[in-house]
Amino acid sequence: MRVLIDTNVFISYLLTSHGSGAIQAIFDAWSQAAFTLLLPEALLDEILVTVTGRPHLSKRIPPNILEEFLATIKTFGETVPQITDPIPAVTRDPEDDYLLAYALVGAADYLVTGDNDLLTLNGTIPELRILSPRQFREVLQLPP
Repeated sequence: MRVLIDTNVFISYLLTSHGSGAIQAIFDAWSQAAFTLLLPEALLDEILVTVTGRPHLSKRIPPNILEEFLATIKTFGETVPQITDPIPAVTRDPEDDYLLAYALVGAADYLVTGDNDLLTLNGTIPELRILSPRQFREVLQLPP
């Protein structure tokens, strides 16, 4: 199973106490090789820029934790080749279009996101399911 996870889910993971919840369960399942995590360089860049560029996030996520986390997911995730062609506009938020493009290029089975603009597209792309973290936890058959 191949999965692309949106920046908002990664940041939520970094902000939690890592005790319970759907996002923690998903990352625990990934650490046990329940799925392949797809990592486009653009997504890694977005995580870094979002955390370092927003004071309320950078105060809560120390630079060393962010660097360690990015290094870990780079080591154990699968890099998706960079898209050099223009990415078509599909979503209401043009900044989300790259996620769909990389999900398709990376042959993702699932895109996991908390973004309603993306979640409303579930079912419109036959080869890709777009799910919330809670819905994806159910797919993985993990306890609540």
